[in-house]
Amino acid sequence: MNQDLSIVTLLLHASFVVQLVVLLLVVISVASWAAIFRKFGSLKRVHSLNDEFEREFWSGTSLNELYASATQNAKSAGPMEHIFASGMREYQKLRERRITDPSTLLDGARRAMRASYQREMDTAESGLSLLASAGSVSPYVGLFGTVWGIMHAFTGLGAMEQVTLATVAPGIAEALVATAIGLFAAIPAVVAYNRFARQIDRLAIKQESFMEEFSNILQRNLGVHAQPASSASGH
Repeated sequence: MNQDLSIVTLLLHASFVVQLVVLLLVVISVASWAAIFRKFGSLKRVHSLNDEFEREFWSGTSLNELYASATQNAKSAGPMEHIFASGMREYQKLRERRITDPSTLLDGARRAMRASYQREMDTAESGLSLLASAGSVSPYVGLFGTVWGIMHAFTGLGAMEQVTLATVAPGIAEALVATAIGLFAAIPAVVAYNRFARQIDRLAIKQESFMEEFSNILQRNLGVHAQPASSASGH
């Protein structure tokens, strides 16, 4: 009986619709786990790069030296370094155009950093929609397979003169397998989505704080060097 009611045996004897539903759920589960591993690795790398740049930023290195390093390592830099580079690039462009108004310089740097921040957050949030969809849709797909399997089982039982538990159990069991697999696909996706969403929220707060701190540094430098605009600014 155990061998007859094993999951593999039940799926092999299930109706075509139930088998199709199970196959779809397996594909969703594989895609979810692939997205989970990719997002885990990418967020770990982002946090590492941000921490490394933040240590360098507060180590006393001049802004121009940091900007030169960020420009050279643009492809391998982290989000915080990209935001810094965008702000410094716009700041220097405005200075080269002989703009000396502190508010204009500061607003230009802030707008450039905000645009870069939005791009970095879009990148950080990529893949979360797949996990959200998998977590919300998979149980319903499994439930559809279960309902269809039960309908198919009872339709077959209608032609029998004598119905016993032994004849009902296989059909019901193969239908319930779809729900079980649907939950198996949904639960990891929901857990991973919630965890990654919290990490991305903390990342967003940290990067917004950095933008404010960098803006304050630029504002102080503009207050000190309001007349000459050629010398490098340190912090």
